Amino acid sequence: MENLTKEVFKEKVFDFENNKEWKFAGDKPCIIDFYADWCAPCRTLTPIMEELSEEYKGKVDIYKIDTEKEQELAAMFGIRSIPSILFVPLGGQPQMATGALPKDALQKAIEDVLGVKLN
Repeated sequence: MENLTKEVFKEKVFDFENNKEWKFAGDKPCIIDFYADWCAPCRTLTPIMEELSEEYKGKVDIYKIDTEKEQELAAMFGIRSIPSILFVPLGGQPQMATGALPKDALQKAIEDVLGVKLN
């Protein structure tokens, strides 16, 4: 699981300074966890995201964005509550979910939104 700064986000996810329309820069679907260190539900979500990162290794990239440090990225996605989780498929528009979702709900979203199955 990788923490994204604005610069790395532009390189790996979306170069918003050069593109007005959404254009995903990655080579596999990704999940972005918008969090803050002081947020208790975010801390609950962290080990689940780490498990998913291992289970879907090579199929889905999982990133974290600290909304305190990367306020521009949080504002760009209209993050009002955390944790917020952005599911980014290879094609099509990203979809946002809010709250510390249980692992089975995250797996269902990976299957439904990202089109990725474990086996």
